[in-house]
Formats: sequence, C-alpha cells, structure tokens
Amino acid sequence: MARLTEKTVDPASEAGYVDHPRRMGFFTDTSVCIGCKACEVACKEWNAIPEDSGPLTGMSYDNTAGLGANTWRHVAFIEQRKPMAYQEPGVDHRDIDGLALAEQGFSVSEAAEEFRWLMASDVCKHCTHAACLDVCPTGSLFRTEFGTVVVQEDICNGCGYCVPACPYGVIDRRADDGRAWKCTLCYDRLGVGQEPACAKACPTESIQFGPLDELRERAARRVEQLRADGVTDARLYGADPDDGVGGDGAFFLLLDEPEVYGLPPDPVVTTRDLSAMWRRAGAAALLAVAGAVAAFALGGSR
Repeated sequence: MARLTEKTVDPASEAGYVDHPRRMGFFTDTSVCIGCKACEVACKEWNAIPEDSGPLTGMSYDNTAGLGANTWRHVAFIEQRKPMAYQEPGVDHRDIDGLALAEQGFSVSEAAEEFRWLMASDVCKHCTHAACLDVCPTGSLFRTEFGTVVVQEDICNGCGYCVPACPYGVIDRRADDGRAWKCTLCYDRLGVGQEPACAKACPTESIQFGPLDELRERAARRVEQLRADGVTDARLYGADPDDGVGGDGAFFLLLDEPEVYGLPPDPVVTTRDLSAMWRRAGAAALLAVAGAVAAFALGGSR
C-alpha cells in the first residue's frame, strides 16, 4: 500500500505552502461505475460549464466524447467482446454483480457471451509534476494548498502552451475566447470544507474524494478484494508515486489495460528535460560569446 515517504513529493510544500492541509484527490473505482453521468451533470451545474454534448447516435451512450474545455468529467462507455468476471471458474456471479441472472430465465454464460461494458469517469489527473504549470507564462495555472492544479481564467492569455504540455490531453481552450479550462477539483468547495460536486453526486461511490494517502491505501485493498473474487485484470492507474508524473492526484481502478480507456500506458511529464535543455542552451550561448570575444581580441591584435 502506498504511503507518503521521504521520497514522495509533496506538491503543496514545493509550491511554498507552510502548514497546509493534507493533499486531497480522487480515487475513481470504475468497477462500480454504472454510467449514469451524474458526475458530468453535477460538474457542469456547479461550475456553470457550457453544454457541449452531441446527440445520441444509437452507437454509444457516450455523447460527450472526451475531456475538454467544456467537459471536465467525462464518462466513457467501452464495449468489449470479452467474458465478464463472473464467468471465472469457481466464482459465483451473484457475489460480484448482484444480479440473479438464473432467476431471469437464462444462464450466466448466455448473459455474458456477447460483450461487457466498461464504464469510467475520467477527469484531470492533478499531477504531482504538472507540465502545464511549467510552461504557463502568465501564472494563470497555479498549485493550490490542497496539492491540486487550477486555471485562473481571468489571467489566462490563451497562449495554449499548456494544451500540448499535458501528457493526458486534458486541458483545452474554448473556441469563443481561446482561454484554457479544466477541472479545478472544485477548489471553491474545498475551501469551505465541502467535497467536489462530482463525488457528492455519484450514487455508487465510484468517485471517492479525500486525503490522497488514505485513498491509495483504500484502493490497494479494493484491488486485492477484486482479485480474490476472480477479477484478475483489476489494477490501479496513476497511484504510483514513482511513475512518470510522480503519481496522480486523481487515480483510477481499471479492469483492463489503460489504452482500452484511452489513457496513456506510461505517462511522462513532458517538461522533464526542460532544465537540462536550458543548461545546454546556456552553455552553447556562453561558448558563442566566448568565441566572439576571442575572435574580436585576435582581430584587434592583428
């Protein structure tokens, strides 16, 4: 189980906060997501986000397509031709999904042989090492005392540097004003002791909010439970402080590979080599200046 250690980065402390609250975050357990989209609706209502959903096509219930400037919580619907977990040998399907399928007139294998749905509510990851913060030239993006990352839209100049910097493709700009927008983890609610709107609205507790270290421990126990119940593909994504972004402030329990959910398998902070690049550029500039001075001196002596 993940615990804060001396090696674990505390982003709020690094940002200069003293005696700050514990780092807060999200644990999204996709194994209990029912795709109700309550989180999407609550997020839009609380944050006054413009509507951007498309029409239902009959091909999928996913009518928001992905995260963007006007979608800060996105519920993905993924259909797979893959057996459900309750088809594992020796596992009672009633213990896993709670549906008395046999009482409805068909066998377990008949109910699950076609496909399964994976539903997952995606959100900004509030990275420990956030590249968007590194590239923002105006200070519009800032780290809060809770360790989260927030965009101040009144300071954003619409340069768009943060958009390609995000390894998850979360941040986007609105077409009408060009400014960047993304999840704030309901910073205004956190400041008065309330949980984010999406977690408050989730009826199955798929979205869990709290101190990040406690969430990591809870998530590890949940994975152990699912694997003991035969769900062998259960895994955590973004919970490892030693990954390419130093761990996410919003992490997930997945039932398949990250790529299936549209997530990068090995995310890396895109500015990790920035300091080395500046050092090399500085060294090259010094060499150029030294060469020019030497050439000038040599020309003068002649």
